[in-house]
Amino acid sequence: MITKEDINWANETFAKIHHKLTLQVQRVGEKIPYIPDMQSGKYEEDMATTDPVWWTNGFWAGILWQMYHATGNEQYREVAEENEKRLDKAFDIFNGLHHDVGFMWLHTAVANYRLTQNERSKTRGHHAAQLLAGRYNPRGKYIRSWNRDRAGWVIIDSMLNIPLLYWAEKEIQDPRFRFIAEDHANKVMNNLVRPDGSVNHIVVFDPTNGDLLETPAGQGYASGSSWSRGQSWAIYGFALSYVHTHNQAYLDTAKKVAHYFISEVEKNKWIPLVDFRAPKDPVMIDTSAGMIAACGLLEIANHVPDLEKELYQDAAIKLLRTIEQRYSIWDERKDGLISGATGSYHEDRWTEVPIIYTDYYFVEGILRLLDKDFLIW
Repeated sequence: MITKEDINWANETFAKIHHKLTLQVQRVGEKIPYIPDMQSGKYEEDMATTDPVWWTNGFWAGILWQMYHATGNEQYREVAEENEKRLDKAFDIFNGLHHDVGFMWLHTAVANYRLTQNERSKTRGHHAAQLLAGRYNPRGKYIRSWNRDRAGWVIIDSMLNIPLLYWAEKEIQDPRFRFIAEDHANKVMNNLVRPDGSVNHIVVFDPTNGDLLETPAGQGYASGSSWSRGQSWAIYGFALSYVHTHNQAYLDTAKKVAHYFISEVEKNKWIPLVDFRAPKDPVMIDTSAGMIAACGLLEIANHVPDLEKELYQDAAIKLLRTIEQRYSIWDERKDGLISGATGSYHEDRWTEVPIIYTDYYFVEGILRLLDKDFLIW
């Protein structure tokens, strides 16, 4: 249950977020940030220059649009619009774009269109949706992930990208976008989500017929393990597919994965391990998994009977409050809001650091508690 104390904490946290982001916007300028420099603590790299097609390039604008919606501060809107324009270079490059075009343009162009009715932004959103729909395999009934020689690969992260297709179906009045999204969600639900609610990160299908071939390790510890951010992608992704389709199977799947996630994260006092089935040593955590899951849990709570709401709301609040207490970055001289995020179990360079998508879900979660957010998905 969301208490008065929780709301007071959320209001205080929102005030700190707003104060820090107004300073950060001025410092970052037109850059598209990713991870702060480990020495300076500031966003030095501009991803629009170094890697325009990188999958996280929409999250900073997503933060800004959420804050613009909540505050009306024009500075947030102006920088978000500049980020969106700079992403046009990714369309031009094309090579390197894959299933994550949803992350890139839902948070930029589609968010802009939803809030301002900007027609150029609507066109960018349509372009991105067409690219995503073009990755659909009609024999296997899935949207392929990544590029190169991986025609049969599907990853759980894709569930947070298909809301771009649900949006396109409504805007273009063409049901094929929804059919593709639903086919993909069904394929993921039946092959990546395990009976106990744990989730495979990667599944490889035979691209000629859709048969399951293997389940590689991916960004978790090993094949058969339980990568926590993958769990959170599934929680929120299936909850959102329910929002757009009202298919009860999607909500039931979101709940099943949520129950598994809650039972595991509680063991570590509400700080997610990178992988729930990894060896006990070394201890590696991923705060991004907690923030994404919190948003998904709050979404689930919107669609269940009152008797069930408390489970999901309580878990979301515990994740948000615990992680904020232990990993927040309120030092005005440094960029980023939350530290402790880990990109991949076996890749040292992204271990327990601030990463832009952690901040996005943190901001969304706080705003949702205060009913100040808008559904960017």
